[in-house]
Amino acid sequence: MENVTVVGAGVMGRGIAYVCAAGGFQVQLVDVNASQLEQAENEINKLFDKNKKLTEEQIQKARKSLKYVSEMEKGMEMADLIIEAVPEKIEIKRSVFETADRYAKEEAVLATNTSTMSPTEIGSFTSRPENVIAMHFFNPVHKMKLIEVIRGLETSDETVATIENVGEQIGKEIVVVNEFPGFVTSRISALVGNEAFYMLQEGVGSPEEIDKAIKLGLNYPMGPFELVDLVGLDARLNNMKYLHAKLGEKYRPAPLLEKYVKAGRLGRKSGKGVYDYSQEPQTSK
Repeated sequence: MENVTVVGAGVMGRGIAYVCAAGGFQVQLVDVNASQLEQAENEINKLFDKNKKLTEEQIQKARKSLKYVSEMEKGMEMADLIIEAVPEKIEIKRSVFETADRYAKEEAVLATNTSTMSPTEIGSFTSRPENVIAMHFFNPVHKMKLIEVIRGLETSDETVATIENVGEQIGKEIVVVNEFPGFVTSRISALVGNEAFYMLQEGVGSPEEIDKAIKLGLNYPMGPFELVDLVGLDARLNNMKYLHAKLGEKYRPAPLLEKYVKAGRLGRKSGKGVYDYSQEPQTSK
């Protein structure tokens, strides 16, 4: 496998493209939004500038291996692996996978970077469900070691093995789990993050106090509010709504989370979430 196409140049997509290029793959990052691609290129170049693990020669080779493409069909034609990293909305994912099914090579593996959604359902959008799998990366992709791999009902052993090999090449640890809404990590993370909003709503503590308690008391690397500001409150709310519909009342979104999203407080990407980042340099979506 040599050619990887990543669809979606948001925070996750650009992170996936970066680690794949640094891992030695020829990478195409595809997004129909030209400004999103430009922002992604800037952010990826900053990551290469800070990379201390690769030699200068390796960094230059990785930079050259990464192409930025605005036409989805052209980005898919030569790919051995397509990783979709678009928002967690099933109609958007369906469009990407239907396009991939039309234009990708017959043997190409089609992966969805999803934290909650069914690879079986997504595989049904194609004529090759045996080639479809979920690769759940974590944010920030270049720092987080895990990829949670979820096989759909018809995902083949060969497809799983291919993804395990890709994970090894880009320096990630792999866990392979069976499909169930929310998988392993998202179910736990969603509950912790949602409960933090209930505690904030109830006046149990300030965001700083709650984050500090979770980090120092439970040994989490980030507090739940730091994390949700990083991944986006809108993304978390979408996940909570999906899990609530699939798994029941314990995943009902906290009213305060919904209120913040309605107010446009989406986290770092909007300049304000639980915390205020308006005095910091703005990060792109």
